[in-house]
Amino acid sequence: MIKILKNIWNFYIEGFKNMPEYGKRAWTIIIIKLIIMFAVLKVFFFQDFLGTKGKTDKEKSEYVSKQLITIKK
Repeated sequence: MIKILKNIWNFYIEGFKNMPEYGKRAWTIIIIKLIIMFAVLKVFFFQDFLGTKGKTDKEKSEYVSKQLITIKK
């Protein structure tokens, strides 16, 4: 199992080493975009909503249960 993982790792490393300059630039842009999407946007747009609905885990789980069960018209 370790040998298989090592072979997969080496496959990707060799691929990145032999990649042309425009490919490396494209991967850099992709990684920067992912960092922005998951780190920056999470801080500003996805706040701790359940933290406002209860202090304990039990209160939070009860709130979620009620929201899932309640039929809204």
